[in-house]
Amino acid sequence: MQRIEFSVAESAYERAVTLLSNRAPQGWEESLSPVDGRTWFTFHIDDHPLADELVALLSREFPDSAVRVSEIDEQNWALAWREFFTPVMAGEAFEVLPPWLAASGGPGRKSIVIEPKMAFGTGHHPTTALCLEAIGELSQGGRIGPDTRFLDIGTGSGILAIGLALLGLSGVGVDIDPQAVACATENLAANNVSDRVALAVGGVESVRPKPGYGLVVANILSGPLIALAPDIAARLAPNGVLVLSGVLTEQAPGVAAAYGRRGLPAPVFRHSGEWAALVFDTAAKS
Repeated sequence: MQRIEFSVAESAYERAVTLLSNRAPQGWEESLSPVDGRTWFTFHIDDHPLADELVALLSREFPDSAVRVSEIDEQNWALAWREFFTPVMAGEAFEVLPPWLAASGGPGRKSIVIEPKMAFGTGHHPTTALCLEAIGELSQGGRIGPDTRFLDIGTGSGILAIGLALLGLSGVGVDIDPQAVACATENLAANNVSDRVALAVGGVESVRPKPGYGLVVANILSGPLIALAPDIAARLAPNGVLVLSGVLTEQAPGVAAAYGRRGLPAPVFRHSGEWAALVFDTAAKS
């Protein structure tokens, strides 16, 4: 396991957060230097070629970042996770738990068990929680149900697909990162929903557009969401629901406009701090 640390000036802060949201969605720590006002980011990642690629990317994108890499003993890492990982309450429908707390789930919520490894999404990031909250409300309101087929684009740890499967839905999860799909496969098995979700390595273009999906979720970044708007919208069935996140609040209008150009109605915006989620309900289209 590797600990990666780097710092950025205030002018590069948002760019760093956007990059980490895509590459380290399991989360990170931030601290402000009292000496020069730079923000230090610290996160952990499996000792894997992807870690080397990420270090190289950080060095290119932030040449004055002073990237530091150190090794952490796997046993100490596992113990550290037990101290760090806290349950996540996502709306009224879900809670996210690590395996060692799986038996402690509370009544009235669906418990999603996620093994924190390289993680790809543990529920701690606001965008993941926003998506789970939206999904829970759509289910409680009867807008989606067991007859709804879903498509999860950029499935990561599989956390959103697992939540949907626990609600009785079935569908497909895709991710361009093979390691993410391997992680999602393990998590699906841990939650006993492997029979409800088909996983594949690939992007949205790898999924046939017809007959479409009653629910499409994509928790990625604003740039890809805008670029992929034609492909994503084409996978949505008539009267379907689209949930998008991975978007900073200031980026949300641009994402909404991209999907409005594809004929979707104005979305409902959900916010958590500086992050936003957009829910497009085509049944509400006039």
